[in-house]
Amino acid sequence: MKLSALVVAHNEEKRLPSCLERLRFADEIVVVCDKCTDATKTIAESFGAVVVEGSWDIEGDRRNQGIDACSGDWILEVDADEHVPADLAAEIRKVIEVTKYDWHEILVDNYVGDRLVRHGWGASYGKAAYPGLFRKGAKVWGRDRVHPSLTWRGTKGPMLAHRIDHYVDRNISDMIRRLDSYSTAKARDLRDKGQTWGSTAANVRRLFSRFFKCYVRRGGWREGGYGFIIAVCAGLYPLLSHFKAKYEKD
Repeated sequence: MKLSALVVAHNEEKRLPSCLERLRFADEIVVVCDKCTDATKTIAESFGAVVVEGSWDIEGDRRNQGIDACSGDWILEVDADEHVPADLAAEIRKVIEVTKYDWHEILVDNYVGDRLVRHGWGASYGKAAYPGLFRKGAKVWGRDRVHPSLTWRGTKGPMLAHRIDHYVDRNISDMIRRLDSYSTAKARDLRDKGQTWGSTAANVRRLFSRFFKCYVRRGGWREGGYGFIIAVCAGLYPLLSHFKAKYEKD
């Protein structure tokens, strides 16, 4: 089975080398360079990657373009801020040779700086696991700017045992900037559809229900202040998106 590793990047010259170094176990590396003005393309080419250049406003479109460019039987989709450890790489190679399923989820270890923050992620803010390993043709991204929907063909297999390392934020300021970026993109998606994500009252309720989900049910309390901030951001995300969709024009 041929394995393609897919990375979608925008100006990732600082993080891309360490990501690609850990993808050498794949038979092919494909890097999508979206509006890149730095050395991302040059770095990708130095690793022998297939490079797809373009300019996309829709996250789902650029990811689908990358999938189309992959020639492998199986595709491993990672971000430039993620590292595939050796034990996960070995498991992936084994799984694609024997599995009868069409896609598998991968557990994620999220880092804020050097701190591993394992609990509390979710509710559209951070990922504890994601469907990153799939047969070519099994996965199609929806046309959204942030958190695009997924359409699947085939059957889901068991979760992989080993985890991918995700260096999601450098610090708390990064977490807050990401919240602002996510909510701005979501608001644009909502405006395109003539929506504001429900009423203000409904989104205030979501603030508390999402905070509870992340901080209590998903164990964010175990992470101290980081878990509290993650839960606050998860709660604020729909409310900020709602207000931006309602009051901003672009």
